[in-house]
Amino acid sequence: MSPAAREARSWARPWRWLPEGTLVPLVAVLASAVVLATGALSLDAAGGLLARTWSVLVFLLAAAVVASLAGVAGVFEVAAVWAARHGGGRTWRLWLLVVAIATAATVALSLDTTAVLLTPVVLALARRARMPAGAAALLALTCAWLANTASLLLPVSNLTNLLALDALEGGPAGGGVLAFAALTWRPALASVLATAVVLALLHLPALRTRYDQPGPAEVADPVLLRVAAAVVVLVLPALAVGLEPWAVASAAALVLVAATAWRRRDALRWDLVPLPLAVSVLGLFVAVEALNQHGLTPALAAVAGTGDSFGALLRLAATSAAAANAVDNLPAYLALQPLLDPADPLRTAAVLVGVNAGPLLTPWGSLAVLLWARACRAEGVPVRWGRFALKGLVLVPVVLVAAVAALAL
Repeated sequence: MSPAAREARSWARPWRWLPEGTLVPLVAVLASAVVLATGALSLDAAGGLLARTWSVLVFLLAAAVVASLAGVAGVFEVAAVWAARHGGGRTWRLWLLVVAIATAATVALSLDTTAVLLTPVVLALARRARMPAGAAALLALTCAWLANTASLLLPVSNLTNLLALDALEGGPAGGGVLAFAALTWRPALASVLATAVVLALLHLPALRTRYDQPGPAEVADPVLLRVAAAVVVLVLPALAVGLEPWAVASAAALVLVAATAWRRRDALRWDLVPLPLAVSVLGLFVAVEALNQHGLTPALAAVAGTGDSFGALLRLAATSAAAANAVDNLPAYLALQPLLDPADPLRTAAVLVGVNAGPLLTPWGSLAVLLWARACRAEGVPVRWGRFALKGLVLVPVVLVAAVAALAL
């Protein structure tokens, strides 16, 4: 970006005196400070909140390091180039492979991985393959949508899922990764399929185009690539045997840090650890906990309704999606969590459908959407929020109905 463009972008932001990416953490810190200083949330209650959520914050930091170092090693670039070479020059075949890669990245490494790391790789690939603008836009939107709609299957796919493990402990669904997947696999599959169908119908002309097949991926260090790929692949078996997600992510991060220090020490930077994002999340936790203790829960209960019928679950999912689009999906889930009962896991899953697959109408509905937009801008791809919202208005009702119908079955 030229100095003139950077200056224009700076003056376009009313908070231009702040470094980019620090506004949300600053607001979160100020909000939590006000909450604690005014006694809206007692220190004892804040300590209890931290005791319930520390593992989520540790997972957030460790998973971000794993994903970033896997990107440094070239895991995502190799996967994207493999997809392009096996697409045979046909956009629809490449797109289906990108759908599969984005789904796998979201399920195994969290939605932020797809938004932050896969998106720029896919857009750079589209540029190398001389894809038409419409096809490149399709690939970008595929990453944004699947980062959210594919995040239902495992606890590690979304921070809301990790929070939901507490709501499921002691209930008939049981705790642990396998029990969680047994509850969510049907709505997760329905959500991904519905997303793919809507994407295809909205972008039929782009799917009919062709592209130039790129050459092989350039791998700077094959040894580091193999180590990173092995770590990523081993994450799922480690979770399946019942290990805590935060422990798995932390161990994977330590292995990749050691491997990167051995092979590419210059790639290790402090900004690999997303402390501002963790501060933002913690600040949201504190603010919503205070609201829950001052009347938010009864108000939401009146809107969310009760029952396990298809209509009742759809009402709850729609309420959750609306709340997520209004205030972000993490605080929306925390606001709704007091309404959930371990004895009724279907309603917990319905809330996850809403807060995971539903926040695709507003830029702030999901932190992943904001991170995705930043990745797009960095690659020179503009994000038109009006068009994003209109397409989201088509997708979200379809996904909610499909996922809740699968859940009700």
